[in-house]
Amino acid sequence: MSALVVDTSVWVDFFRGRDLPRLEQALKDGDVVLPPIVAAELTSAPLSRAERGRLEAFLRDLPLHPTPIEHWLRVGLLRATAARKGLTVSSPDAHVAQVALDLDGVVWSEDIVFARLAAKALVRLFTA
Repeated sequence: MSALVVDTSVWVDFFRGRDLPRLEQALKDGDVVLPPIVAAELTSAPLSRAERGRLEAFLRDLPLHPTPIEHWLRVGLLRATAARKGLTVSSPDAHVAQVALDLDGVVWSEDIVFARLAAKALVRLFTA
């Protein structure tokens, strides 16, 4: 499998106990790459100290996608390209999509914005 970029919506389901065997396999295979904004979104939840510690330890074990200035310039370009195609995309969502593009990977998300980006051939989606 190519790089799998997992969006916050899927992680929330996973941590709430949803059975996601394809995600568990991708984790075992080392295919999952973490966008930094997803780490920030996940750790912004109101968690107990113990829950936060477990979450942070889990996230630290994932490969983190580097985000130099060139990445952020591509995020801006992606947002501009999407806007020209009639789509409004937030910077966090564009960052997640751009991580997948940088890696020639796919995004796994429950968020409709990624389906809209895929419909305009701006990102590839993972289908579970």
